[in-house]
Amino acid sequence: MTKGTKRGSPGAEEEKSPLSNVELGDEDAKKLEAIQRDLARVELVLERHAQATLRPVYEKRRAVVSAIPNFWPVALMNHSLFAYHAQHNADQTALSYLEDVWVEKDPKEHRCFTIEFHFKENQFFHDKVLKKEYKYVTPAAAKDEQPDENGITDSMLDFSWDRDVEVSETKINWKDAEKALTKVYPRETGEDEDEISDPGSFFNFFEHRADPSEIGVVIANEIFPEAIEYFLGNVEGDVTDSEEEDDDDDDAEEIDLEKPRTKKRKV
Repeated sequence: MTKGTKRGSPGAEEEKSPLSNVELGDEDAKKLEAIQRDLARVELVLERHAQATLRPVYEKRRAVVSAIPNFWPVALMNHSLFAYHAQHNADQTALSYLEDVWVEKDPKEHRCFTIEFHFKENQFFHDKVLKKEYKYVTPAAAKDEQPDENGITDSMLDFSWDRDVEVSETKINWKDAEKALTKVYPRETGEDEDEISDPGSFFNFFEHRADPSEIGVVIANEIFPEAIEYFLGNVEGDVTDSEEEDDDDDDAEEIDLEKPRTKKRKV
């Protein structure tokens, strides 16, 4: 039997979508761009106000969780990306001495921040506080800018992470240089230096300037604001592609219907 050819509906070639020939004139494009900048300006004002409003609540939380053993280590390890970067037992032992995490946002440029990890006395390093700063560097073009009534300048609307942010590094004062976790478990990069093939110890995060996995952004913008949710395990991870494939082969597997199946988190 000869396989037939699928035919289109009569006149399909002549018919065109009424949306296919939409054109945007230069004047309308400029108007849309202006509105986009207005929206960005308002969003910056709102975010700055939100940070100022949230700060006393974060300080109240700080006092409460200080009495809860291992609050911060548990909250951090419940984020899949952080857990991947702190996968070694030695890292987790060192993190068990973590008493407090604090994120200080730049009051003028909230997209920049400083992360502080406060530690109890431990066998790994002398430092009581480990810091990493993501500092805002004012672009040269902003030299003669005049901020509006809310302190927003045009350069803030054109913010570029790669151009406008300078990331610091912190030398950790290890008690035994030969057993320094960053030496025992060094960070390994692939052919592209911006990609990590093996994160090694989590503490490479402090000793290296580069943050290819954006762990700092994750801590500041995901874990810190929702620390209680992460501590309680209320933030669910995504199912990995490999697990979705494995599910197709689970027909022969005996399933306990009373026990919910755990989900793997993407790294």
